[in-house]
Amino acid sequence: MASETKAPAFILVRPQMGENIGASARAMWNFGLDHMRVVAPRDGWPNERAVALASGAGRLLDAAGLHDDVPAAIADCTYVFATTARPRGMTTPIVTPERAMQQARAIAERGGKVGVLFGPERAGLENDDIARANAIISVPVNPDFPSLNLAQCVLLCAYEWRRATVEVEPEVMEMARTDFATGAEIAALGDHIEDRLEEAGFFFPEDKAPGMKRNLRQIWSRLPLTRADVQTFHGIFRQFVRWAEKRRG
Repeated sequence: MASETKAPAFILVRPQMGENIGASARAMWNFGLDHMRVVAPRDGWPNERAVALASGAGRLLDAAGLHDDVPAAIADCTYVFATTARPRGMTTPIVTPERAMQQARAIAERGGKVGVLFGPERAGLENDDIARANAIISVPVNPDFPSLNLAQCVLLCAYEWRRATVEVEPEVMEMARTDFATGAEIAALGDHIEDRLEEAGFFFPEDKAPGMKRNLRQIWSRLPLTRADVQTFHGIFRQFVRWAEKRRG
């Protein structure tokens, strides 16, 4: 499932709760990332609670690299991002998750290896950790409540990696066993409706009838009608006629 472009390693630094490790694994696998590293987890490794929360992404935990410290975890990386919500007073590039994953793709395509550091839940990465990074990822969160859950931050970055490496149409129309109506089918629908409305005396006064009919035609032209839609409208107006005839009878 992983992208053909060499994916970055997501490195969880001193994570405190197994549940967040498992949820992070799940978020990574949702978006095609399968390279997790764990640095000095508080509750040891492996972690049963992490497995329980991974929900189908346990393979990431099985293959996760365990490291004693950040230098060991990033030893093979040619470029490292550090995620943090707080200004640290360091002279370093600060990028959004979107920009970071675009850069990660470009680095990977040149043969580089990217690592992304995520800090522990309580206080995030320490300054010594961030000092080892080439750039900082900062999420544009509410400044009055900037703290993100570990798995949420992982999910945001994983999503942006997926966007940067997989071509996805920004909008598609799901056709439920039908096709869009042709111009002839829409014109026939317009004729049918005009005929029924004419019989019902809708086009009154007579001098305004041409404009009223034109407005109706414009309505049908603006709507992205399917063939199923057209048949439904035909059925509605046929039923109106049957109902009127029944009332008269």
